[in-house]
Amino acid sequence: MDLSSWTGAAIAVVAVVLSSGVAVGGPRAATNMIVGELTSQPIGHYDFCQQSPAECSVRLPSSPAPGLSEKGWAAIEAVNTSVNTRIVPKTDRQMFGREEFWTYPASEGDCEDFALLKRRELADRGFSLADLLLTVVRKPDGEGHAILTVRTADGDFVLDNLDPKVKAWNETAYVFVKRQSSSDTGRWVSIESARDVPVGSVR
Repeated sequence: MDLSSWTGAAIAVVAVVLSSGVAVGGPRAATNMIVGELTSQPIGHYDFCQQSPAECSVRLPSSPAPGLSEKGWAAIEAVNTSVNTRIVPKTDRQMFGREEFWTYPASEGDCEDFALLKRRELADRGFSLADLLLTVVRKPDGEGHAILTVRTADGDFVLDNLDPKVKAWNETAYVFVKRQSSSDTGRWVSIESARDVPVGSVR
């Protein structure tokens, strides 16, 4: 898929799956993350952008998060389940002999590869890239981890290769560090976590 085409076409398509004021059959405790200033881009995403510049040069108009329809929620759950089932978890070092190699997985992948593939498949189903945001978190043991956040008016939901269920971001045990900007696929913004836990820089 040519992601650069999303600057216009997605607005017309996204109405099929995202619409205001429609009840959602998923988690109800979601809130929207509070994002801060521009922050450093993860090194793996930087290298990914160098290899695939079209992926990281999409500029999107500022807009409020859309409401989530039942059809949209079903699509989110279906993509999360499908990718988690199809892709075998393996570390970058096991696959490529190095750390932080972000790429679309064919059959195996690290956490960020799962997130990239889910993002692409949801975009193919009509979701706007402004609402499909790669996100870096810290697990309870302090290890860095990558997931996909879906931004909606009903709250922010996360798709995680370590969890079969799509959850509200505030229902997870993670400390949220940073995510892609909703207006620029090549930039990242900090996340103001409500949890009183110190977080270092995740590269």
